Amino acid sequence: MKNNRGLLIVLSGPSGVGKDTILNSLLEKSQNIKLSVSATTRSPRAGEVDGDDYFFLTEKEFKTLVNDGGMLEYAEYNGNYYGTPKKAVEESRALGQDVILEIEVNGAMQIKEKSEDALFIFIMPPSRQELMRRLVDRKTEDEATINARLEVAEYEMSRAGEYDYVVVNEKLDKAVEDIQSIIDAAKCSAKRAKKFIDEVLNNA
Repeated sequence: MKNNRGLLIVLSGPSGVGKDTILNSLLEKSQNIKLSVSATTRSPRAGEVDGDDYFFLTEKEFKTLVNDGGMLEYAEYNGNYYGTPKKAVEESRALGQDVILEIEVNGAMQIKEKSEDALFIFIMPPSRQELMRRLVDRKTEDEATINARLEVAEYEMSRAGEYDYVVVNEKLDKAVEDIQSIIDAAKCSAKRAKKFIDEVLNNA
């Protein structure tokens, strides 16, 4: 029987590259792609729903999950912990749903060490100048913050070669189309079909 287990898709890219817009478009176009819900130790904000926006955990609960191998990746930020619970991801994949994680590079590398079948896609801007233009056009941050984001972006882009695929977001529709093509191709990979191939040969 063919492998109907859902894919684990890790999506990364620098701030301002358009990850959220790409992700929203992918979710609209495919009923089979599900966005992973992160866990955090910070308090819920107004309107946030446990299990939808985040899994809200105590620090003790979070650290217990980490120690028990229940987090695919995690990090501490501004005194709070954030991470990707393994159980929820695996449950969705078992149902045949593709699960997509939008995470930063260090978290992606944690998953790469633990997962043999994750699909890693890095979103690049057409140029550094274009990335700066997009950050400036958002008009949400001052010059110092933008420069700090660009410094982080240069580090992140230097790690792009460690991903399976790199997609340039010059035109949104093309970038979304490229990512969907990558996902479709990954479902047909020989590695993923190994069990099916063996079954066909053994039943010959």
